[in-house]
Amino acid sequence: MLTKKQLDLLKFIDKRMARDGVPPSFDEMKDALDLRSKSGIHRLITALEERGFIRRLAHRARAIEIVKLPDALKPSGGFTPQVIDGDRPDETPAQSIPVQISAIELPVMGRIAAGVPIEAISEVSHQVAVPGGMVGSGPHYALEVQGDSMIDAGINDGDIVVIRETNTCDDGEIVVALVEGQEATLKRLRRKGGSIALEAANPAYPTRMFRDDQVKVQGRLVGLIRTY
Repeated sequence: MLTKKQLDLLKFIDKRMARDGVPPSFDEMKDALDLRSKSGIHRLITALEERGFIRRLAHRARAIEIVKLPDALKPSGGFTPQVIDGDRPDETPAQSIPVQISAIELPVMGRIAAGVPIEAISEVSHQVAVPGGMVGSGPHYALEVQGDSMIDAGINDGDIVVIRETNTCDDGEIVVALVEGQEATLKRLRRKGGSIALEAANPAYPTRMFRDDQVKVQGRLVGLIRTY
């Protein structure tokens, strides 16, 4: 049985992964549970891992995968992880494989910088198979992540991110931002007055500020594919 804090944390992680496709940072978990320090989050994460509800991915800073949910949090249609592992041997127990999940192919539009912005991306490099349940209505595309500035959001160098094509987003969402019509980057976007803040999820990278007319949203993060 989980404590209330453990259940609240698992619920928060599940909600954020459903929304963003990646787990929240430890700072976001601490704020969501109104804890004074991240040491409390570490204890809760360890407890959830020991009980088999989550798994911390080896050699991945703060990367978390939900393995199962308690009955109180399970949706009526069943639970499907939002982080998809590629190139795995076929050893997964049958009961944990989602049933009747079709795959669709999305164009990989090249690389997107999770660090210093690179040139805007416009050419398809190849196709990638994505579970149909990961994408919703409207056009989608995929990008290969280059850099480590979003590592605390569970997005690592070499990951493939699935993007819903849109020019709008809610404050605090992770987006593909086109800067001054020339540079594309993957960052968390926040609006501050008439300015746009593009926030990294790595303390080594500063938040970059722009005028509202200097940044255009090209898409919103909805999923993540990781190959080991």
